[in-house]
Amino acid sequence: MSLQLLSNPVKHIRTLNLPLMGCRVSAGFPSAADDFIERSLDLNELLVKHPSSTFFAWAKGNSLKSLGIHDGDLLVIDRAAERTHGRVVVAAIDGELVCKILDLRRNCLLSAVDSNGNEAPPVSFEGREDLLIEGVVVYSVRQHVRA
Repeated sequence: MSLQLLSNPVKHIRTLNLPLMGCRVSAGFPSAADDFIERSLDLNELLVKHPSSTFFAWAKGNSLKSLGIHDGDLLVIDRAAERTHGRVVVAAIDGELVCKILDLRRNCLLSAVDSNGNEAPPVSFEGREDLLIEGVVVYSVRQHVRA
């Protein structure tokens, strides 16, 4: 999955507190509504833990769809997050940003299997000077209504 770099939010962060309902919204059977607001929530507080090391990018392609990352999703990438086995990372390979799964056991980057059962070959990072892991994808944001 290739990416389109969007911005570094640290230059643009300001507080915007919006109401957070005190109940969870059922995605299955309806339940009695809870009408009270628990507190306010600032999405910066939720999505950006390390402002100076966080940036955004748009996902392009569907190779990580099985992991819930779809074409057009906004990715929140944290350079300070720990790069552990199995995490989804953003890497620069030959100057192109890609989103892959970090496999520390085999020292490579993996694509998930797409809806057709295809999987891109692993990208080994042993001895490669043209590969740099930029950060860990900590959130993806999907737009459900197109204007």
